[in-house]
Amino acid sequence: MPLSIIHKSYYALGTRISLTLLPPAQEADLAAAYDLIRDYEDRLTVNRDQSELMSINQAAGRHPVAVSKISYDLIKCAYTISRLNLGFNAAIGPLVKLWRIGFSGANLPDPVEIQKRLSLIDPAQIQLDDDKRTVFLKQAGMELDLGAIAKGYIADAVLALWQQHGLKSGVIDLGGNILLMGKSQHPDGLWRVGIQDPDLARNQLLGSLETPARSIVTSGIYERFLQVDGKKYHHMFDSKTGYPIANDLASVTVISPRSIDGDIWTTLAFYAGLESGLVMIEKEPDLEAIFVTRDRRVAVTNGLQQSFHLLNPDYQMIEP
Repeated sequence: MPLSIIHKSYYALGTRISLTLLPPAQEADLAAAYDLIRDYEDRLTVNRDQSELMSINQAAGRHPVAVSKISYDLIKCAYTISRLNLGFNAAIGPLVKLWRIGFSGANLPDPVEIQKRLSLIDPAQIQLDDDKRTVFLKQAGMELDLGAIAKGYIADAVLALWQQHGLKSGVIDLGGNILLMGKSQHPDGLWRVGIQDPDLARNQLLGSLETPARSIVTSGIYERFLQVDGKKYHHMFDSKTGYPIANDLASVTVISPRSIDGDIWTTLAFYAGLESGLVMIEKEPDLEAIFVTRDRRVAVTNGLQQSFHLLNPDYQMIEP
């Protein structure tokens, strides 16, 4: 890496994150981005006893809670998408905490307990007041969990910060969310981004993508899972059943202008499955996607036919 590039890694958002800037840039620009990330995490986390989101959850069934514009805007976006009932659910918290996949104490819950949680994950029971900027969970025991959308929201905020500072080129990598800014140092200005192989360790690639500055978000079943009696249970839940989404997908990568849109559409496309997910993404302007199945098939949307390159010969490209 040329010395003129400024790069640092940090631990935040439950993972290792990386921030990179091309000249002109200063160390202070990385520090400002990291400060922003920590501020957003302090507001939005549900993995600590205190945060704006936890204040809402702790008041469930009792009273509305006023929050900052940062938190309210994200909650309202998540609520709006959740009401479509297409696989994204901001009220999924009680189910996540029951299974605890990816955290200590992960377990296969009793089916009776799973059924009990289904009555607590209805996004229609979220009440918002735009004027007062309050959020009210109508039933005691309800919990918001914005883990499926917060990284994208935060990545977009970092990009906006850097652009306000007049910076021209860089990479925001929040672990699963990569957001590119400006042109790369390659002669054509395009970025080369590796696509994770779901069957191998992190940074082992399935393929590569040549792209202008875009967001690349991947959701998959390979990093957070629970194995019981030889069966794997991943962390992406079906709100209708209370169990992990059951289909043949291993991962979905969405390429979009904004990272928050990548978060939303990876979830929706994963829930839809390979065939319906491809149709869904193709209908959306400015979106492209890479679908990887558990039996090692790969399908990409039409806009990626020339820019995605399969690197692992164990996988088979299929027609969309």
